[in-house]
Amino acid sequence: MINQEVPYKVLLPTWIWEKAQSKEELKTLVLQYMKRYPHYHVRGIQNRKAICDRKEEEA
Repeated sequence: MINQEVPYKVLLPTWIWEKAQSKEELKTLVLQYMKRYPHYHVRGIQNRKAICDRKEEEA
């Protein structure tokens, strides 16, 4: 069983920060990037990292 208490942190690439012109664009770019991690659900962004919960795999 996966511990839901501990968030996973994914370091976001520099190009996301350079390309984003607004908070909304940053959010869009992060969500697009995080599609590479299908088992993670983004809760927020902190210190250039996506703070995520890991989704349970469905049987």
